[in-house]
Order: sequence, then C-alpha cells, then structure tokens
Amino acid sequence: MGGIGKTALAVETAHRAREKGWFPGGTVFVDLRGYDDAPVTADQAVLALLDALGVRGQDLPPTAERQYDAYRALLAEQQKRMLLILDNASDPSQYLPLLPGTDHHRVLITSRDRPDALSIRLIDLETLDPDDSVALVSRALYDTDERDERPGCEPDALRELTDLCGHLPLALQIAAAMLRRRRYRSIASLVAEIKETGDPTSALDKGSRGTDQYGRSLVLRPVLEASYRRLPPDQARLLRLLALAPGAEIGTEAVAALADLDEETVLSLLEDLAATHLVTPVRDGEGAASVVRWRLHDLVRAYGVGLVAGDARLQEEGEAARERVLGFYCRWAGAAGARLRWLPGMVEPERFGDRGAALAWFDGERAGLVAAVGWAREERYAEAAGGLAECLSEYLSWRRHFDDWITVAGTSREAAYGAGDRRREAVAWNNLGLALKGAGRVEEAIHAHTHARDLHRDAATPHHEAIAWNNLGLALRGAGRVEEAIHAHTRARDLFQDIGDGPREAIAWNNLGIALKEAGRVEEAIDTHTHARDLHRAVGARHGEAMAWGNLGIALRTAGRVEESIEAYTKALSIYREFDDWYGAGQTLHSLANAHQDAQRPADARACLLQAADAYTRANAPTEAARARARAARLA
Repeated sequence: MGGIGKTALAVETAHRAREKGWFPGGTVFVDLRGYDDAPVTADQAVLALLDALGVRGQDLPPTAERQYDAYRALLAEQQKRMLLILDNASDPSQYLPLLPGTDHHRVLITSRDRPDALSIRLIDLETLDPDDSVALVSRALYDTDERDERPGCEPDALRELTDLCGHLPLALQIAAAMLRRRRYRSIASLVAEIKETGDPTSALDKGSRGTDQYGRSLVLRPVLEASYRRLPPDQARLLRLLALAPGAEIGTEAVAALADLDEETVLSLLEDLAATHLVTPVRDGEGAASVVRWRLHDLVRAYGVGLVAGDARLQEEGEAARERVLGFYCRWAGAAGARLRWLPGMVEPERFGDRGAALAWFDGERAGLVAAVGWAREERYAEAAGGLAECLSEYLSWRRHFDDWITVAGTSREAAYGAGDRRREAVAWNNLGLALKGAGRVEEAIHAHTHARDLHRDAATPHHEAIAWNNLGLALRGAGRVEEAIHAHTRARDLFQDIGDGPREAIAWNNLGIALKEAGRVEEAIDTHTHARDLHRAVGARHGEAMAWGNLGIALRTAGRVEESIEAYTKALSIYREFDDWYGAGQTLHSLANAHQDAQRPADARACLLQAADAYTRANAPTEAARARARAARLA
C-alpha cells in the first residue's frame, strides 16, 4: 500500500547490490509518479533513461519508436549488468515498453497495484513488526539528537504511538518528524492529541512538515486519496463500507450482507481491492478447509470513516449497510446459538447441522460479532445489537472467552438501561454475572446476579427469576458461602418445578448437589446428583447428563466409593467428548486421575493427566493444561 516503504526498500537494496558487485554497469532510477495527477508516461521515461545512458541533445532520435530502439540497443550492447529501478508505477503501460530486450539486465518495479495479468515475480510488503516500528522512531530521534531520551523514558507511549500509526513506515516517519519539532514535549502528549481527534490520518497531517529523502511530502491523506480516487465506483463504495464494518477482519459472506451484493460479485470486488493493496486477504486455517477473511489497514479504515462522515448521502448509505450486517449477524448467531442449546425434540435450527459447524462459524466471526454488539450504544441499533448479545452468551461460555463475554454483557446492560428495557437489562445482568464468575470475579458476579434476580422478581417473570437464583447460587458457592448457595439452588429448583421446566430443574438439582457436598452432606449430594442424572436423561439433555455423572463421581469419591466414582467419570467423559466439550473433558480426566491415585494406580493417573492437559489446551485453558502437565511430571 502507499506509504509502506517500497521506494526506500528498492533504493537500499540497490545500494547493497552495488556493494556486492552484482551490477557493475550501474543502477538507473526513474520515478514514474504513477499516483500523481499527471503520471510519467513510458515515452517520457525513455528520454530520461537515454539521458542516463549518455544519449541527449542532437544524438537523441527524433521519434518515440526510434528512441525505444536506441534504448534497447544500448542495453543489448552493455556487457556489464545494470539494474533499472522503475519506481511508483500505477499501470503496466508505464513500464512494459521500458523492459530490456535481454535477460542480461535486471528490473525492479514498485507499485501499489498488483499486475496479475503479467508473469512477474511479486514481493508483497506488509507493515512493520511492532518492535521494528519502535526501533524506527527511536533511531530517527537518536540520529537527530543523541540526547533525546524520550524513547527510553516513555516505552509504553512510544509503542502506543506506533500502534496508532498502524506500523506504516510513512506514518511513523511523520510521527518522528512531529516529535523532532516538539522536542521538549513528551511522546505521550502526541499520543493524546492523535487519540483526541479520533482520526490518526488527520492528526498526523496537521503536524507534518517538509519532505523525505526522495523529495516526497511527508503527508498521509494525499497518499490514501490518490489510491481511492483511482478506484471504479463499485470498488470505492465497497471500500467505504468496509471501513464501517465491525471488527478488524470480516468474512466474505458478511461483506456480501454489508454491501447488499451476492457473494460472487463481492468476492470479485474484494480481489480487485486486494490487488490495489487497500484490502488484505487473511487466510484462516490450512489446506482446502481454509477460509479467506478480509482486513483493512487501520489508517485506510480511518480514512474511509472520514469520507463517510463528511457526506450526508454516504452516511445514510453506511447506516443502511450497518443495519444489513447486523441483521446478518443476528440471524446466524441466533441459529448457531440454538444449535449449541439444541436437545432432541426441539425444532432443528437452520443452516448448522451440528455443534461443530456452529462453533466453527462463531469462531470465524467472533471479533466482528463482539464489535457489532458495541453498536448497541447507538439508538438506531440498540435493539438488534442487544439481541445479538443474548445470542452470543452460549458460545462465549462454551469457548470460555470470558473477557469478550464481560464486554458483550456489559455493553448490552448499559444499552438496555439507557433504553428503559428492564427485561433485557435483567438478562444482561445475568449474563454479566456468569461471565464475571467464569473470570474468577465472584463478588462482582454475586452483585450482578442479585440485580438480575430482583429485576425479574419485580417484573413477575418466575422463569427468569429461577435462572437468576440458580446462577446466584453458583457465585455464592464460588465465594465460599455454601449455606446461602444451598438456599439459592433450592429456590431455583422449586421455581423450575412449579413452572414445569424439566431441563433447568435438572440443572438446579445438579448444582444443589455440589453445594451439599461442599457443606459436608455427602450422602444427600449423592442422592441429589443421581436425581439430576435421571432427570437429564429423561428430558434428553445429554450434556447435562455428563455434568451430573461427573459431579456424582466427585461425591462418590468423597464417600470413599472409588471404583463407582471411576465408572461415573468414564460415563461423563464419553459424553463430553461426544459434544467436543474439551474443558469438561479436561476436568473429568483430572478427576479420574485423582480416583486412580486413590486406587494406587499411578500410571493410569498419569495417563489421565496428560490427556487432561491436551483437552485443556483444546479448550483455550492454558493455565489448567500447565498444571495437569506439571502434576503428570511429578507422577513420572
């Protein structure tokens, strides 16, 4: 893309190649100015090349055709290999006539546009690594004044500055120039100014001065504008809409919804934009199963957002696009969430034939889904984005993405409170409590579930009140308040019985059993888990049955009935694996290891711990995986 440092790399490469003696005939550099208002034509460039080769004045052939002939003849006669750098080309017509008629010499071309129709070796340049970005700015300041201590004194601010620059070399150069000018101000002050504007492209251009070593102005927006102006209308429209998309990356199907186009059309447009390096394709996965997603550079996104904000017609176009993509996310997140909750006898959700397909879709779209929920703060999208937040809860819990879940539930709660929607606020409080407990923040979880319970009680919605009681019991037990937890789970169980909700009644029985066991009432816990298991089985809730088996195993082991506990754990493990619930499988394998140790079978215990570590790794639980491996190592 523009500003990535193509010219600097080409020139530096040429210098090093000369030092190695690769091009004894010399190097010729021509700036084709392909993205200026008046690009250099091949006819103009050949004159400069002839001049560099010593042909000028009266020796210059009178016509373009004869000039090209003379140029190629000189190169053919030149025994010493030469390097031609044709810089900043926007169209093959600028450089194809300039290629030597011999393979003796070499040509290096820089461009923002990929010439896919030509058989040319392509080298794509990406943005700098974060550490290299920091080194670039630091070196720029030290080279000017070795007494400049700001990079060493403000490492965090410097790293944030490079992030705001998107690790784009041109933006980093501009930031370094601004810091040199404001020698006695901190790096943090520049970071604050850029963040305050909300548009790094505008903030950086306001403070930049002068040109780089190639005589090009140190400005950012004109570089982006030049690339944008060259786009056909359909590509320009898609680029603007992509700038409004939620998340850093987006899938082709979601882009089609955003643009209101069929997938084949939008894929062709995305490939065209990728050829101009305004959009980057990102491969997700490997082999035939891989999926391509699409990413905008942060500065291109900021530029696109600015374009839309400055035009009322484009604003309405963008708002409609955001509504479409939000509708797309709500539809398919709802279907995928329904598949994760599905039990025999329920209506089959659309599209997703099994839990694996639903989880794979969620995994691919997760960043965009979480970002789209953030739109709930805007009145136009509050209801749809709030509904999307509810659709994500099952998935975020399943994958244990607790930080994302806290963000999603917190945003939904704020939006519901602002809109005066007490039902949705109560649901959001409940989900927030579950996420907080999963993250280990149990006191905050108790606070959240208490809010949810009270709101549901005030609204006379006993079903949701029962859910809140049950989750409050989990948080109370996590805080060590076992007797209060027993009361909460008992209240939840009774409410579910009154309503006739068998699956959730079974869950309440299971949770009650855990609390009873922790209170030392082990025989009651065994009876309670047995009842929970039977009820889960009766309603066809296989995953709930697995949890009941696992907790029954824990209670049996506590009672000293080790072989019975191993049988219970084995039943639970089989079901967890059936559901690809790797965290549940990891916990069960860990419990199996405990039982095998009780039975004086250390080899079996070690094997279970190693399997538990693998399961935890698949479940995104690295801390638990490390503990399991460490314990297995001790058993070795």
